Amino acid sequence: MIKTIKFMAKHGKLLLVLLINVGLFYSCGPTKDLKQENKNLPENYSRQSTDTINSGTLKWRDFFHDPNLVKLIDTALVNNQELNIMLQQIDVAKNEVKARKGEYLPFLGYGASAEVEKVGEYTRNGAVEKNLDIKDGEEFPEPLADYSAGIFASWELDIWKKLRNSKKAAVLEYLSSIEGKNFMVTRLIAEISDSYYELLALDNQLAFIEQNLELQSNALKMIRIQKQAARATELAVRRFEAEVLKNQSHKFEVQQEIIEMENKINFLIGRQPQHIDRNSEDFIQTQMDTIYAGIPSQLLRNRPDIRQAEYELQAAKLNIKVARANFYPSLGLKAGIGLQAFNPKYLTSTPESLMYKAVGEIVGPLINRNAIKAQYNTANAKQVQAVYEFEKSILKGYIEVVNLLSKMENLKKSYELKENQVKALTESIDLSTQLFQSARIEYIEVLFTQREALQSRIELVETKKDQLMARVNVYQALGGGWNN
Repeated sequence: MIKTIKFMAKHGKLLLVLLINVGLFYSCGPTKDLKQENKNLPENYSRQSTDTINSGTLKWRDFFHDPNLVKLIDTALVNNQELNIMLQQIDVAKNEVKARKGEYLPFLGYGASAEVEKVGEYTRNGAVEKNLDIKDGEEFPEPLADYSAGIFASWELDIWKKLRNSKKAAVLEYLSSIEGKNFMVTRLIAEISDSYYELLALDNQLAFIEQNLELQSNALKMIRIQKQAARATELAVRRFEAEVLKNQSHKFEVQQEIIEMENKINFLIGRQPQHIDRNSEDFIQTQMDTIYAGIPSQLLRNRPDIRQAEYELQAAKLNIKVARANFYPSLGLKAGIGLQAFNPKYLTSTPESLMYKAVGEIVGPLINRNAIKAQYNTANAKQVQAVYEFEKSILKGYIEVVNLLSKMENLKKSYELKENQVKALTESIDLSTQLFQSARIEYIEVLFTQREALQSRIELVETKKDQLMARVNVYQALGGGWNN
């Protein structure tokens, strides 16, 4: 036994150095090249200038001019349930940063314990306790108690920056969650404004239907009078009656759509069903402000979803470093100081009851490293996935802007043509009525003229609505809406 102790004392340092060298040799883990992301974008949008003025940088309060719409958006940013859920997720990410930060700082704790133990006399501990006196005339108590209290500390030395990289990754995840919230805000604002314009369009459709019903009712009276004068047939009367009934039915359908659209907005702003304040009279005359698209590269800093994907990518790169650090040995320090005795009355007897310890340890994987290899491979796969997500968000944003800019231009041309169409058909209503009264055309032409005039007005309203919605969607696609 003595020879063994001397051997360990003599060769302990050599054995420790050998273990460290073996650990470092086996800690060499696999390496994989990081997939690099592609951020390249064209210098400008198709058929657009290279002017860097960008409407996406406008605050949403400066972009929207309707006070009723601004009030709805303000309410939604406070009460929308989905947005509030996202805010709680941000708090979770923030707390994760605090937790990761605490992992690479020293841990300090306190503790106290009480224990009682009875060992057999024919054991090493039992023989010692039976024959060894504490003081003259005193023996170890049986059963033997153990009382202790003290302060303990532990600290893992972050020599491979595993814990710090983990904390940095958590910070990036936190920033990503903030950008996710910002992207949700842009979508929420766009959805509310789209629904609001849809509501205004429905109001105007209803007004046109009511105006058309008045015209058709007058035409029906005229047809009935002409039938009495034998200048029209019962068929003409019935056709006009059917047209009036059809539009009356359509009126109720539009009224139902208005109720549902109002309640959709109420849901988005987080309140019970109620009337939505709005001014629909000047909807058709709403002017379209110019949208400045800037240059494509501005999407990288303006769009929250692209910035979110970029933060996720940076976090994935750090997670690879964290996973690789698991192949290396970890160095830890442990220390403690306190009081210990078999009887509480001896706890205050110092230095006899004083106890302390200090431990330094190095631990690393040697064999059966499948788990950490799997973690490392998973981290690499997630980094590649994050690269594709980042590139996809860039491509998606660019295509959205290109499509919407083209849509705005085509809607502008379409609206001008429909405006002239409405003007021509509106004038043709009175003309067809006069011609019918003078027996120069058939009743069916009057009927078709009124029907086409109503349809053209509804299409004009729909085109104006599409213009306003496209303007909002371009603003969102350029990265606007999250900054108030």
